[in-house]
Amino acid sequence: MAEKRRLERFDLELPTTIELLTSDQEKSLLNLLTTNICSGGAYFHTTQPLPKGTQVKIDLVLPLDKLRKLKDEHKQAYIKVTGTVLRSESEGMAIFFDEDYQIEGSDR
Repeated sequence: MAEKRRLERFDLELPTTIELLTSDQEKSLLNLLTTNICSGGAYFHTTQPLPKGTQVKIDLVLPLDKLRKLKDEHKQAYIKVTGTVLRSESEGMAIFFDEDYQIEGSDR
């Protein structure tokens, strides 16, 4: 079967915080790892996947220990993006990223 994906995927385990975008005042946060990622989205293994169509805010942590120039300024960077659960399965979920995102450095 031919590969249908248009974007190159990478097998990266990046620490991620996922926040549900709901009208409730109470925040619901998940701390997961990506299992593969591309510029259009990521897959997360979890025993409690969110329902298809759930809108989320995502903070991906990029360790900068391999990127010398950025490392001098920050210890890690965060990619902040919103997205929607595209597929929900018993072993995980795929989240499609919206086009707007921010990259921020951190000394944490």
